[in-house]
Amino acid sequence: PAIINPHHGNDLNFALAQIILTVPILWAGRNFFVKGYKNLINKVPSMDSLIAIGVTAAVAYGLFATYKIFQGYKEFAMDLYFESAGVIITLILLGKLLEAKTKGQTSSAIKKLIGLQPKTATIIDTNGNERSIAIDMLKIGDIIIVKPGEKIPVDGAVTQGFTSIDEAMLTGESIPVEKTISSKVFGGSINKNGTIEFKATQVGENTILSQIIKIVEEAQGSKAPISRMADIISGYFVPIVIVIAIVTGVAWYISGSGLIGSLAFFISVLVIACPCALGLATPTAIMVGTGKGAENGVLIKSGEALELAHKIDTIVFDKTGTITKGEPVVTDFIAYDSFGNANKNELLRLISSAEKKSEHPLSDAIVKYAKDEKILFSDNVTFQSMPGYGIKATVDGIQMFIGNQKLMNSKDVDIAIALEKYEELSDEGKTVMFIAISDKLCGIIAVSDTLKETSKTGINQLHKMGIKVIMLTGDNEKTANYIAKQVGIDEVIAEILPFQKAGTIKKLQEEGKFVAMVGDGINDSPALAKANVGIAMGNGTDIAIESADIILMKNDIRAVAKAIELSRATIRNIKQNLFWAFIYNVIGIPFAAGIFYALFNGPKLNPMLAAFAMSFSSVSVLLNSLRLKLFK
Repeated sequence: PAIINPHHGNDLNFALAQIILTVPILWAGRNFFVKGYKNLINKVPSMDSLIAIGVTAAVAYGLFATYKIFQGYKEFAMDLYFESAGVIITLILLGKLLEAKTKGQTSSAIKKLIGLQPKTATIIDTNGNERSIAIDMLKIGDIIIVKPGEKIPVDGAVTQGFTSIDEAMLTGESIPVEKTISSKVFGGSINKNGTIEFKATQVGENTILSQIIKIVEEAQGSKAPISRMADIISGYFVPIVIVIAIVTGVAWYISGSGLIGSLAFFISVLVIACPCALGLATPTAIMVGTGKGAENGVLIKSGEALELAHKIDTIVFDKTGTITKGEPVVTDFIAYDSFGNANKNELLRLISSAEKKSEHPLSDAIVKYAKDEKILFSDNVTFQSMPGYGIKATVDGIQMFIGNQKLMNSKDVDIAIALEKYEELSDEGKTVMFIAISDKLCGIIAVSDTLKETSKTGINQLHKMGIKVIMLTGDNEKTANYIAKQVGIDEVIAEILPFQKAGTIKKLQEEGKFVAMVGDGINDSPALAKANVGIAMGNGTDIAIESADIILMKNDIRAVAKAIELSRATIRNIKQNLFWAFIYNVIGIPFAAGIFYALFNGPKLNPMLAAFAMSFSSVSVLLNSLRLKLFK
């Protein structure tokens, strides 16, 4: 309108209109001034300090120019700088809005995890009636009914029914897991095709899902060692930029650019500098990386663990429950003498009835084998354990010995007929037990801890990544070597006592190795704590999980390679973020200072464009971090 058009002689109206329009924008960006000057007073200048000084300089000059217009110097109406102050604040607020939206995407893993938990649950009350209650009201011992398509509200054990459950968001396992009576179920998983009832065993913050959310939140809030470098640089960055801006403004003023020209360079330098891009480089990548790990069944407890994992060059595996299933099974059963094939089941009935009285894991394997063969057990049993040898038992009046070669020798039992088979089975890593009735050998039974189907693939993946794989076990060397050969392990350390495991890790570290330990038992916890990175299987003991830096929710060692690949991808992303943040400032500050204009007569950078460039730098770092979401 002509009333505020300086070309129509309304210079003062034009200046006053700009002041009126700028004030609401300055109010919207008031936090920049409050925080910026507060940090300056406390001698810890920040990005807000740079914005506050730059915008204050622009507004102060605008007010000075308005005063000069009031005095009759109309030429000041052409460069008021109110528009620069307003646009700078607007662009930076817009950048902050985009940054907040992008940051929201980086923490989407936690939102997904929280979204897994239903708001209500259907319980069966003491009268046998179904009743819907808030999930917060559930107690341990409550009987909960879940129908097809519904979410499991809390952890528990199935008491009735059969179904398959999708546990993908908890374990990364894409195939639904079958559940029957006594099977464990976990809050947040989805019931697929059957109605079940289960007893609540963990509720509230003690459920697996709640613990996963807590671990991910703590990890996303933690700092990786690499971020400390960015923090140190940012601490020096702002004071240096302020000095550069002052020197730039003074230099251009001395060179004849006048107050208006030198002020433009001064403001541009302050506004374009972006320590926030440096500050965002690491935490955003850590947030996305740990969240992506949780989606894949890999729980990373801290940013430090996520960073350190990329350095791993040696992995030490415990054998039992890690490479093997930790569930011994009968692999061979041979009857001799009067107990030939026709009477094989009778011999199995006798030995399984005896072993049922034992608490040894190998005894459990024999009893399970007998149950699978539909053997009926005898209750007429007297039993005596003989540590280091085996057992002595009387079943239905028949005295028998079951155990190792030492036991047979002590009872003068001739085992010549079985020695060849004994050697063959032993070479295959199996534990062979002799069976004698009185002083006569009647058979042998072999038990072995079976390999996990995924162990060989998982170890091959680690080899392809250039990582040495060692197996650490208390088993005898022959058994350990056989298992190692089956899956392609590089080195075996056998017949080692639990308390010696941590010492073995220390020795490897002294040799210059960067060591990860993978285990699941109480006896693994000192080694897990000693290793550079401790990795616990999710089915392990609480102590092992507490000692570890990374938890694999799936009982699958292929996830070890996945964790290391994720660490490597995250570190690459952080380095890219830091590189581009540095490059942006290295190029942007000289450009804003007018060096290219002075040396090559290149373009000058308007303060408004500097504000846009600064906002874009932060958003670009965040967008680069989001690329980690593509990790598979």
